[in-house]
Amino acid sequence: MFKNLSKTIEELDTSSISERRLQILQRFTALLSDELKSNQVVKLNFICTHNSRRSHLVQVWAQTLANYFGLNMQCFSGGTEATAVYPMVTKTLRKQGFGIGELKRPKNPLYYLKSGENAQPLVLFSKTYDDPFNPKNGYTAVMTCADADENCPIVLGAKHRFALTYDDPKTFDGTAQAQAKYLERSTQMATELFVVFQQLAKL
Repeated sequence: MFKNLSKTIEELDTSSISERRLQILQRFTALLSDELKSNQVVKLNFICTHNSRRSHLVQVWAQTLANYFGLNMQCFSGGTEATAVYPMVTKTLRKQGFGIGELKRPKNPLYYLKSGENAQPLVLFSKTYDDPFNPKNGYTAVMTCADADENCPIVLGAKHRFALTYDDPKTFDGTAQAQAKYLERSTQMATELFVVFQQLAKL
C-alpha cells in the first residue's frame, strides 16, 4: 500500500462517529456478517443518483478497506443515471494517498485508481447501477444518497438493500470550502467503513 494512503488509514479517528451513525453501522455490519458467512464473495453496489461523487468515494474506500482487512468483497458503484466522475473526487482521493490515472473520454472519463504499486486497479467511471460492468444479481445495494433511496424503490437484481446515506459535498462546489468539504466527506466514509470492516475481520 502506498505510504501516504497507509498514513491516512492509520490516522482515522473512529471516536468522531456519532451514536446515531454507530447504530446504522452496526446494522450494516450485521448484514455483511451474514453475507460473509453464506457467500464466497460478497458483492456491494453503492448507488447514488448521478454516480458522480458519493457513490464513487464510498466504493473506493469499501474496496480498499475490504482488502486492508482481508475480506472477500467486490465493490461497485452506479447511479439511477450516468453523468461523469466529478474532478474533485479524484483530486480528494489523490490527496489521501491513492495513485490515479485517467483515460480521457468525451463527457465521461475513465479513471484507474490504485492503493499500492502492485495492487489491482479499481476502475471508476459514471454508469447506471445496472450497467454491464456491475453485477446483474446477488449483490447488496447500498444507497448512499437519500434522493436515490427515495426515488429508486426497486433495485433490480439486488438481494439486499441498505441505506447508508451521506450529505452531498456538491453543495459546496464553486466555493472556497469545496476542497475541505470533499475531504471531510471522504474521510467520514473511510472512518465509518473502517469500523464496519474491522469488526467483520474479527468474526
